[in-house]
Amino acid sequence: MDTSMISFVFMIAVVIIVLSVFFSFVPVMLWISALASGVSVSILTLVAMRLRRVTPSRIVNPLIKARKAGLDLNTNQLESHFLAGGNVDRVVDALVAAQRADIPLGFERAAAIDLAGRDVLQAVQMSVNPKVIETPIIAAVAMNGIEVRAKAKVTVRANIDRLVGGAGEETIIARVGEGIVTTIGSSNKHKDVLENPDLISQTVLNKGLDAGTAFEILSIDIADVDVGKNIGAQLQTDQAEADKRIAQAKAEERRAMAVATEQEMKARVEEMKAKVVESEAEVPLALAEALRTGKLGVMDYYNMQNVMADTSMRESFGDPEGTKKNDTDKK
Repeated sequence: MDTSMISFVFMIAVVIIVLSVFFSFVPVMLWISALASGVSVSILTLVAMRLRRVTPSRIVNPLIKARKAGLDLNTNQLESHFLAGGNVDRVVDALVAAQRADIPLGFERAAAIDLAGRDVLQAVQMSVNPKVIETPIIAAVAMNGIEVRAKAKVTVRANIDRLVGGAGEETIIARVGEGIVTTIGSSNKHKDVLENPDLISQTVLNKGLDAGTAFEILSIDIADVDVGKNIGAQLQTDQAEADKRIAQAKAEERRAMAVATEQEMKARVEEMKAKVVESEAEVPLALAEALRTGKLGVMDYYNMQNVMADTSMRESFGDPEGTKKNDTDKK
């Protein structure tokens, strides 16, 4: 192979590489597609998007969709929203859907809603087709102590003007639940709620629960109402059981105090008996002292002994079976 042939092959390879780099960096096919769709986007604009780290297809394709739908948008608006972290394609779809549904929605508003983290396309769809939110089973107690369980279905429509800064579905569910509990709790009897479930929906709907939220409540329908436990009777039973335990505790306290008093009296009786025994033990000592000092004669002592013997004999005659002696021995 001669030198000219090698140079020709080298030149072809260089041309292929240059063309590959050019077509990979410059989206020529996207430019042609935009021209065919009637969207005027220059090659330099597409190259500038590459330099600004913007994917041209993320801008040009939504722009083509918007122009075909009759929306007056430009690349600067879409590119700025893309650089801010927004979803350009979803915003354009929402604008197209809003235009078809005759809902006033501008690009700046839609971009703000998208950047706020809400699905602007879903919001537009909810404005056209309202959404039904089902609450969990909510239990409340009527004035007669009967528990009533209710479940509601809330039909809401998105309020585009309040999507930025407005509360979400959780707030709607919480407010509806609070309204159901208040309505049931203010009813005199649980039968009133069972006979007229519309009373709950009317009372809750009249409170304006959608204030400050991103939705507009269209209707509140009670899907299910059921009777739960007899909370009043259960509370009374628990109170009676608690009162019984308190009474038992107080009775046990009084019994313990009585037992302690009885034991104290027994101890005092034994103490008095001990004092009597102690006093009786001093009698012989006193007699001996009286004999030593001459205050008591021998004959007086013998006379006293005779009197005691006579008394003992008379007692034995009066109690032949010896019951008093046996009682004394037992004590």
